[in-house]
Amino acid sequence: MALPPQFLEELRSRLSVSEVVMKRMRLQRAGREFKAPCPFHNEKTPSFYVNDQKNFFHCFGCGAHGDQIGFVMRHDNLSFMEAVEHLAGEAGLQVPQASPQERQQYERQKSLYDLVERATKYYERELYGPSGRNALDYLRRRGLDDAGIARFRLGYAPQEGGPLKALLADAGYSEADMVEVGLFKRAEAGRPVRNFFWNRAMFPVTDRRGQVVAFGGRVLEGDGPKYINSAENPLFHKGNLLYGMSRARQAAADGQRLIVTEGYMDVISCVQAGFEGAVAPLGTAMTETQIQVLWKLAPEGQRNPILCFDGDNAGRRAAQRAVERVLPILVPDATVRIAFMPDKEDPDSLIRSGGPEAFSAILDRALSLEDFIWEMVRQGEDPKTADGRLRIETGINQMMEKVADKAVQYSYRSVLREKLRAAIRAGGGGFGGGGFAPGAGRPRRQMPGDVPVSRLWDNRFRSGTLRTEPRRRERYLLLAVIHHPDLFQDIGEVLAGAEFGDAELEALRQALVACLTAESALDAEALKRHLSGRGFYETLDSLLSADAPKFAQPGASFEAAKSGWQEVWLSSEDGLLQRELRDAERRFAETFSEDDLAKLRALQRELLILRGHVDNLTELDG
Repeated sequence: MALPPQFLEELRSRLSVSEVVMKRMRLQRAGREFKAPCPFHNEKTPSFYVNDQKNFFHCFGCGAHGDQIGFVMRHDNLSFMEAVEHLAGEAGLQVPQASPQERQQYERQKSLYDLVERATKYYERELYGPSGRNALDYLRRRGLDDAGIARFRLGYAPQEGGPLKALLADAGYSEADMVEVGLFKRAEAGRPVRNFFWNRAMFPVTDRRGQVVAFGGRVLEGDGPKYINSAENPLFHKGNLLYGMSRARQAAADGQRLIVTEGYMDVISCVQAGFEGAVAPLGTAMTETQIQVLWKLAPEGQRNPILCFDGDNAGRRAAQRAVERVLPILVPDATVRIAFMPDKEDPDSLIRSGGPEAFSAILDRALSLEDFIWEMVRQGEDPKTADGRLRIETGINQMMEKVADKAVQYSYRSVLREKLRAAIRAGGGGFGGGGFAPGAGRPRRQMPGDVPVSRLWDNRFRSGTLRTEPRRRERYLLLAVIHHPDLFQDIGEVLAGAEFGDAELEALRQALVACLTAESALDAEALKRHLSGRGFYETLDSLLSADAPKFAQPGASFEAAKSGWQEVWLSSEDGLLQRELRDAERRFAETFSEDDLAKLRALQRELLILRGHVDNLTELDG
C-alpha cells in the first residue's frame, strides 16, 4: 500500500534514527554522531554510524545504509509496512488506511514493476546470445568488461519482439500492459503490436530506490535516432528522474560530489573511474525538478552539484540556459557549479584518454554559480568605462530578478556587485569614460588606512553637479528620464531595481517605471501628464522647478543626458560603501577584534580608490 509522504515525514520527525537504533543496540557518542559495531556483519572496530542531522545510519564496513524504517526492516526482519506499523505504534501515530482504489493502484504498480524487471532480465540474457554479438562488441569497445556490464544491467533488444512478448504473456501480462510501460507500441488497426526497442544496446533506467522503470536504447546500425528512451508511463516521468540516481544518492551520503553529465556512457565511465555520484538527464536538458532532486540527494552543506558542459560555444549556451533554470528555484544552502570539458571531449572520452586524474582536474576547476554569472554579464563589457559598468550592473539586475528567494537574491547581488567594484579597482580606480574623472585637476594624495568616513568626502567635489546629498542625486536621476523618456530603453532595468531613500521620490520612481514599462513610446509631455494624473502633480512641480545640471534639463542632447545619468548612478556606489563602512565601524567599536578591524580598513581603502584619492592598492600601501 502506498502511504502519504506527509505521514512518513511525520513519523521520521517524531522518532530520530538514534532513538530507534538505541532501543535495539548500544550506541556511543562520537561528536555529532553515534557509533557502534555494525549489527549486520561481524567486526571488532566500530564502523556503524548514526547521524540524526542527516537522518540516516551507515556502515563503512558492509555498506548498510538507510533511515529509521530501513533499520527496523533490516534489524527486525520486517517488511516495509510491518516496520512502519511498528514505528507508528512507538510514535503514537495511526497508520492511514488505504481506500479500495489506492490498494488497487498499489497492486497495479507492483505488477508493472515486475513486468519491467522481467524485460530487463530478458535483455540481459539476449546480450550474450547469438543475436547480441554486435551489442556486446560495442560495449566492450567502450571499455566495459563483463563485471561492468552486469553492474549496470546492460542488455540487448533483438530485431524480433515475439520472444519477449511471449515471455511476458506466459507470466500473465496482456498486450495492454506491455504497451502501457512502453515496451511495445500499437500499430495500424487490425495489426499486432510492435516492439518499441529493436537492435539496440539497452540501458535500464532506475528510480531513486533502484527499481527499473524505463530504458534507453542505443542504435547499433541502420537509420534512426542514436538514442531513444521509453515513453512516459505510470512508473516513469523522465523530467523527474536522472540516470544513475539511486547510486548517486548513496555516493552523496558518503561525501562524494554529485556530477551531471550528458549521457549514459558518460555516467558509466565516471562510475567505473570512481566518480560514483555521476548522473545524467534522460535525453532532455536538465529540468527544474531534476535540479531540486539533486539537492535532495545531497546531505546538508553539500548541495552544490557540478553541471558538466562541452567547452564550445554550444556548450556555453547550454550552461547559460541551465543557470537561468536554476535561478528561480535557488534556496539557501543550495547552488550549482559549472564545469567545461576540453575541446572535443566529454567525460567518457576524457577519462578514457587521460584517466580519472584528468577528469578530476576539470571538476576541481568548476566555476561557482556567482563566478559563472559574473562571466556572463561581463562578457564584452569594459568596467573601466561608465557605459560598460552600467551594462554590467544591468546584467546583474536582470539575472538577480529571476531569483525568487529574496535573501538569496540579496546575497548573490552583493557578491556580484563586489566583483564589479573589484573590476573597477583593477582598472585603476575612478569612473572613466564620458569625460568624468574624480579628482581631476588636483594632485593625488596618500591617506592613512584608518581615516574616519566623515572626513573622506570633504574633497570629493568642490564644484560640479554631483554632491553627497542622496536626495539631490535621486532628483537628477528622475529629471533626466522625465525630460528624456527614451533613456528608459538603456537604463530602465537599473532604475527599476533601484530603491530611493526619499519616500516621496521613491513613490515617483515606481510610478515612472510603471508608466514607461507599460507605454515605452511616451514623449516627455505625455509622461508628465501621466504622472500628474496619478497624483504626482505637486511632487512633479517641485521637481521641475528646482535647479538641475545641464544633462537633466530639457535642452540636453540624448548622449549628454545618458552620460550624466550614468555618472550620477555610478556615484551611488559610493553611498553603498559608506553604509557598509558605517556598519563596519559600529561592529569594530563593539568587538575591537582583528577580523573586524581588517574589514573596516579594507572598506576604507576601497572607498579611497573609488573616490580617486589613489589609483590602486599598491599606491595606497606604498
